[in-house]
Amino acid sequence: MKKLRTIEMNRLSVDEFKQAKKLPLIVVLDDVRSMHNVGSVFRTGDAFRIEAVYLCGITSTPPSAEIHKTALGAEDSVEWKSFNSAVDAIKELKEAGYNIYSVEQAHGSTMLQNFKPAFDKKYAVILGNEVKGVHQEVIDASDGCLEIPQFGTKHSMNVSVTAGIIIWHFAKNMVLVP
Repeated sequence: MKKLRTIEMNRLSVDEFKQAKKLPLIVVLDDVRSMHNVGSVFRTGDAFRIEAVYLCGITSTPPSAEIHKTALGAEDSVEWKSFNSAVDAIKELKEAGYNIYSVEQAHGSTMLQNFKPAFDKKYAVILGNEVKGVHQEVIDASDGCLEIPQFGTKHSMNVSVTAGIIIWHFAKNMVLVP
C-alpha cells in the first residue's frame, strides 16, 4: 500500500463544495469557548459536507487565526451563521423544518446507537460549552437529546471529538453520495 498524495485525492474546490449536495445536518455550537474546538468542527463539517455550523453566544466566529489553525480553511467552505443565543438559532431552524437534538446526558435521552436519522428529514445537533454542556433552556427547546455512551471514569468528551462522532453517525446513516 502506498499513501495517496494530495493531488490524487480529487478533493472539491471551495466553489465546488458550495455547489455540492450537502448532508442535511447543521451543527450548532452553544457557548463553545475554545476556538480550536470551533475550527475542528468546521474541518469535520467540511469532511462530511454538512450544511452549516451555527455559532451561538460566546462562540467565536471567523475570521480568526485560532479557528483557522484547526479548520485549515474549512471555515471558508462550510457555511456559518452567528446568533446571540442557541435558542434564537433553534427558532430559525424550527421554522425551516429541522429536527433539533441536543447532545447531552439527560433523563430520557436516546443513546446514539439507537438513533436512526430518516433520509427525508433535516437535522440540527447542538453541542454545548466545554464545562457546562448544553444550557437547559436549549434542551427544553430541542426535540430530544442524543447521548454518546461512555464507559470510563469521565462524564464527558471534548466538544470536537463529540462533533466527529455525531457527524459520522449521521453521515453513515444518511449516505451522502458524491
